[in-house]
Amino acid sequence: MNPVPPNSNSNSPASGAGGAAGSSTAATGVPANAPTTSPTFSPLYQQIKALITQSLQSGEWKPGELIPSEVELANRFKVSQGTVRKAIDELAAENLVMRKQGKGTFVSTHHEARAHFRFLRLMPDEGVPHYPESKFIEVKRLRAPADVARLLDLKSGDAVVFIKRVQSFDGVPTIVEELWLPGATFKGLTAERLVEYKGPMYGLFESEFGTRMIRATEKIRAVCADDGAAALLQIAANTPLLASERVSFTYGDKPVELRRGLYLTEQHHYHNELS
Repeated sequence: MNPVPPNSNSNSPASGAGGAAGSSTAATGVPANAPTTSPTFSPLYQQIKALITQSLQSGEWKPGELIPSEVELANRFKVSQGTVRKAIDELAAENLVMRKQGKGTFVSTHHEARAHFRFLRLMPDEGVPHYPESKFIEVKRLRAPADVARLLDLKSGDAVVFIKRVQSFDGVPTIVEELWLPGATFKGLTAERLVEYKGPMYGLFESEFGTRMIRATEKIRAVCADDGAAALLQIAANTPLLASERVSFTYGDKPVELRRGLYLTEQHHYHNELS
C-alpha cells in the first residue's frame, strides 16, 4: 500500500481558478461569478482510517487476526502514532476492530462471543441473554422479487438465496425470519450446510463466504400475527408481534442481506443502546 500523499484531497488552488477554468466556464455559458462547490477536505486520520479499512476489505488481515501495532502503521503510512490511534479509535467504535488490553488490536469477527448479540436485539425480560435454536423451514435459490432486488442493489430477477426459519428460546418459538441473500455471493449455501453449522449464521457467512456484516439499517413496526406466523409461533392469530426489516451491509456499503423478522414479545423485548 502506498503512503498517504500529502493533502492529496485537500483544497487545491489549482482547480479553483486560472485561465483554463475561465475559458471552460465561458464555453458552457455559466456566468463567471456562479458559485462553485469546494473540494471536500478529509482530515489525515480519516485518510488513514480509509486505508486501514481498505486492508480489512481486501483481506490483508483476516477476521480475528492481530493487525500491526500503531507504531508499525505510523511508519507504514508516514504519519504520527497519534493520527493512527485516532483512526483506530473510530474503527473500534464502529466494531471493525477490537482492542484487547495488553495484546493489541484485532480484526473483529462474528465468532467473538460478544458479537453474537450485536445484531440480535431481542432480549429476555428475565435471565441471561442467550442465542436461540434455529429450525429451518425453507432454503432455496430463486429470482429476486423487485422489492428485494431494490434493497439488495440487484437487478430484478437476479439469483438470491431465500431462507425461512423459526428461532426458539428454551423450546419456545419466538422469532420467524425470512432472509434474502445475493446468490452470486452465497453460492453453495444449502439447507444441509446451515443445519450442520452450530455457530451464529453470521459466523458462517464470514468464514465460508468471506462476507462480514459491518452495519445494518432497520425498520420496526407493530403488527398482528397472520395465520401462517401464528402456526409457526404456536400462538393465536392476531396476537401482537414486533415486525422488523433489516438490511445489512459489508465493506464499501454493499448490501448483502435482507432480513424480515416477526418477534413474539410476551417474554422478550427489543433492546438497543443509543449513544
